[in-house]
Parts: sequence; structure tokens; C-alpha cells
Amino acid sequence: MNIDRFKNHHTEILSGIAVLRKLAHQGVADYAIDIAQELKALSQVVTQHLAIEDRILYPSLERSGDGRMAQMSRTYQNDMQGIATSFINFSRRWSNIALLQKNPDGFRDEANQVLKNVHTRMVRENHEFYPAIESM
Repeated sequence: MNIDRFKNHHTEILSGIAVLRKLAHQGVADYAIDIAQELKALSQVVTQHLAIEDRILYPSLERSGDGRMAQMSRTYQNDMQGIATSFINFSRRWSNIALLQKNPDGFRDEANQVLKNVHTRMVRENHEFYPAIESM
């Protein structure tokens, strides 16, 4: 199975997280417009990635005939639900420039948790899940 598209999405997502971290360190209120734009762009990639995983990747692994991969796929899919919901809610809330300017510490606190979870998940998929898929 060719998973290059998924790997490319991961590169974009991890890059987007890095940009958001850099902007937050420079000043949330001062860079609120840039943060909101970057967060919207990141949200589009994440949303597309999740949709393709749900429509193509997970069902393909379920039908693969490989019980170990089918189970791993179910585990990853179930685990992602909470991470995805948190990210989507975070993205909707903090794409608001006025809110970023008004509550930079709130953004930082939530970003530290939500983006860390997304980052950890991407790294885990890159090191565990994707190599397992490619070895099928």
C-alpha cells in the first residue's frame, strides 16, 4: 500500500505545528493574525488527512486479511477520535483573532496540550504504524 500522501500530510502538519510554536513564542497578541491564518491552514490539512484515513486507510487495512494490521488500524482509529475532536475544537476557537489578542495565555495553555497530542500522534504513526503498513 502506498502511503506517501499520508506521510506528506504528516510533514505538513508537523511543519504547521512548528510555525505555530514559533509565532506563539514571538507573541500571541502581536502575531494573532498570523497565528489565526496558520491555524486555519493547519486545520484544513488535518481535516483532509483525517477524512482520507477514515475513507481509505482504515477500511483498506480492515479488509487486508492481516489480523494484526486490522487490529492495529482499529486501535489507531479509536485513539485518534479524542485527539481529532480536541484539535477541531481548538482550531475553531483559536482561529478568532480577537480572542487570540484578548487571551494569549489561554491560547498558549491549550496549544501546549492539544498540539503536543497531535505532534505525539504523528511521530508515533511515523515510527510505528506507517512502517508496519509498508512492511505488509
